Amino acid sequence: MLTDFDGIAVAAEASDGAAALRELDRLDGLREPVDLVLMDLQMGAGMDGVTATAKITGRAAEGKSAPPVLILTTYDTDADILAAVEAGASGYMLKDAPPEQIREAVLAAAAGRTALAPEVAARLMGRIRSPQPALSAREVELLELLATGMGNRAIARQLYISEATVKTHLVHIYAKLGVENRTAAIAEAVKRRIIRTP
Repeated sequence: MLTDFDGIAVAAEASDGAAALRELDRLDGLREPVDLVLMDLQMGAGMDGVTATAKITGRAAEGKSAPPVLILTTYDTDADILAAVEAGASGYMLKDAPPEQIREAVLAAAAGRTALAPEVAARLMGRIRSPQPALSAREVELLELLATGMGNRAIARQLYISEATVKTHLVHIYAKLGVENRTAAIAEAVKRRIIRTP
């Protein structure tokens, strides 16, 4: 699709985040600057898109090129959107968007502007305007682990926090979601599209 757009040339393709980083290094070595990286969130067993986005946006500190990253994915949960934004993504588009909308997003992000799918912008605005207390990034991360079936001890080890801190987070999560237990918290988070279906 991208090669059909005037003014856009595909410099390289990669199967996962690590391969994308290698391609950026290769193109830097050839002195072929990249204007934009188009990144998916899930790419099989390799490095995921959020990790790769953070590494790409952090390249400037290493004296390497750090082109803007536009996420193009099928995932539209709060957890995915927030993780991508926190990793430094310049935009977030959904794969089912019309081609012209994707083209405009590519050009906008390459020019240094923010490019958001209307659905994503609406979710972010709803989150900002919502009178309901929003879950913190850490609470969303904890909920995602909870949805995998992990217990408090395993979650504590995974997040490098104490079990008491896990319990405190759970109390806050339950209050914010208006639920009383783990199962209800997961169900409500999925219903609100805060996390993906486990």
